[in-house]
Amino acid sequence: MPELPEIKAHAERLADQWVGAELTGFRALHLTALKTYTPSPKEAYGRRLTGTGHRGKYLYLHFDDDEEPLTFVMHLMQGGRLRSDPKKAEKPRGGMARWVFADGGALLLTEAGTAHKAGVWLVAGDPVGQEPVDHPGPDAHTLTRAGLATALVSENTRVHGFLRDQRRIAGIGRLLSNEILFTAKLSPFAMTKKLGDDDIDRLHAAVASVVQRHVDFERTLDDIGKSADRPSDVHHRIGFPCRVCDDEVRSVEYRRYTVAYCPTCQTNGKLLADNTTSKFLK
Repeated sequence: MPELPEIKAHAERLADQWVGAELTGFRALHLTALKTYTPSPKEAYGRRLTGTGHRGKYLYLHFDDDEEPLTFVMHLMQGGRLRSDPKKAEKPRGGMARWVFADGGALLLTEAGTAHKAGVWLVAGDPVGQEPVDHPGPDAHTLTRAGLATALVSENTRVHGFLRDQRRIAGIGRLLSNEILFTAKLSPFAMTKKLGDDDIDRLHAAVASVVQRHVDFERTLDDIGKSADRPSDVHHRIGFPCRVCDDEVRSVEYRRYTVAYCPTCQTNGKLLADNTTSKFLK
């Protein structure tokens, strides 16, 4: 699933290419694509795209005029993409929704696979505080040290899960969680309420540096890239030597995600095992 760096960089690309274009049509190509009933997409017709943006993993298309601003909010989910659509096929493969502009151009939201979970919401006014962006915490690249410290003690949970909780920090997923904790030299299983001041300092610095590193990388691309191509020290290097200490990068496998870590750099040499899995291995 695209994380904040991919969404942020893609929003910038869309702005460079599409700001100023006048919307003349919107069509939901899949019955589950449009999640809202009011306002109607027709209310955005005749308006120009005035900007793009994002909130965590959500992508924005802003259409403003002298009336109340309207914003299309999208979540791409695992296999979603928003791209130029020169062909405007009647039934494009994976098609979820299409925006058509007065100059003949179009944007197409597609989703690979059969899940059909990518969605579009149209909201009036400021999207923040309205569904679906009424629950995320601060965007990862805006997170303050004080805000992080407060969030960490709000619930005692493993720090890897904490980082992926969009209610705490918006925009961090599986890959960034692994990379941030490696950079911070923290165990993925460290409990949030037990982190000391030095731990929090390193974690805050790691969030900022890792997110910026990935934003910089995404800005070199013409489209949202593949996860396997993203820079990583541990996430895509399980079974390979750590670039810092040469220990083997290890993992804990879950059904929907993988925790990757270096034992020497992060856990004082201890190998981690999920408690549930360990019961079956005994």
